[in-house]
Amino acid sequence: MGKPHTRRLDREIQTATRKLEAVRNREMWPLDGRERRAVLGAAVSGSYRVSRGRSAGRAEQRLDTAWQSAETRLIAEISAMQLERAQIVRENARVKAVKKSTGWF
Repeated sequence: MGKPHTRRLDREIQTATRKLEAVRNREMWPLDGRERRAVLGAAVSGSYRVSRGRSAGRAEQRLDTAWQSAETRLIAEISAMQLERAQIVRENARVKAVKKSTGWF
């Protein structure tokens, strides 16, 4: 019995980790459509309020909330994939242990 087949999951975890770092650096490319609209809407409303000479406090708060939700989503995705990978590794170890214990030597 060889190693467990986790290459696909490892690649997806690595991709999601890169996306998480990009979100923490406030890059737009890893955001989905809903998150992108929330970020752009908050930025536009904040800039409009500033151009009118008003405070952009609420818009800044909406912007921070949008980035935070994107970060939370990616962290949850990474956690789920890591749990799935651990389950695959555990299952492989269990099968390997059963195979060894049923041997005649």
